[in-house]
Amino acid sequence: MVTGAVIEPVRRSFAVLEALSRRRSSTVGVLTGETGLPRPTVVRLLHTLIALGYAARVSREQGYRLTERVLSLAGSIRFVDHLMDAAIPHMSRFTSEHGWPLYLATLSYGAISIRHSTAPESPMSFEAAGLNLRRPVLTSALGRVWLAFCPEEERRTILRDIGLRDGGGLTPRQETALGTALEQIRRDGYAFTRLVRPTRLHGIAVAIRQGSGVGARVMGSLSMRFPRSAMTEEEASSRFGRRLQQLARMIASDARVKNAG
Repeated sequence: MVTGAVIEPVRRSFAVLEALSRRRSSTVGVLTGETGLPRPTVVRLLHTLIALGYAARVSREQGYRLTERVLSLAGSIRFVDHLMDAAIPHMSRFTSEHGWPLYLATLSYGAISIRHSTAPESPMSFEAAGLNLRRPVLTSALGRVWLAFCPEEERRTILRDIGLRDGGGLTPRQETALGTALEQIRRDGYAFTRLVRPTRLHGIAVAIRQGSGVGARVMGSLSMRFPRSAMTEEEASSRFGRRLQQLARMIASDARVKNAG
């Protein structure tokens, strides 16, 4: 996340939005006191928010309030909730049947963030659930499968955000190697962890996609974690690759239904 690059008019606008969100309606005097902004600035920002449809004037006595349009700003957050609601029962059934822990993740600020895990339910888990733990995009199975299956424009944005495009992060050879690796993941349908120094635990991940084809959106990624001593990558792909892909399709289908509802 970028720091030290705050645009002052944007900061002031959000200060007013946050102050408005604390009560049903607020007067200019109250907003001025809570934000610390000059009264003329608050009035100008209120007029802008009204013009954009995010605020409305109630009356002279009651002041201003937010409109329902602000709910659209939380659309992606609600979508994550729908995805988790859809995924949790499927993940629990998988862990109950096969024993291995599963991890559900989404992309956040240039890294993969764990949103749910069945590690507490797994008799074969060797680590904590890791909720909100951030995994690197380029080396984690969860991140690599996201990069492989997301649309090209999104992939360029992700790489730019982590400093690997237009910032001199990748050499031509590394760029070629990354492209080859992602193409292999697309052919296989799943990705494995690729750390510089392999650890005791390994991971295989699949993408949860909204639709199919080149432009399909990746809603999340799903991984199964296991000790390297328990099985090889070939064994993991043979035993669980197709099962995890089917699980991802079921989660995607249920998430679309919940999101539509």
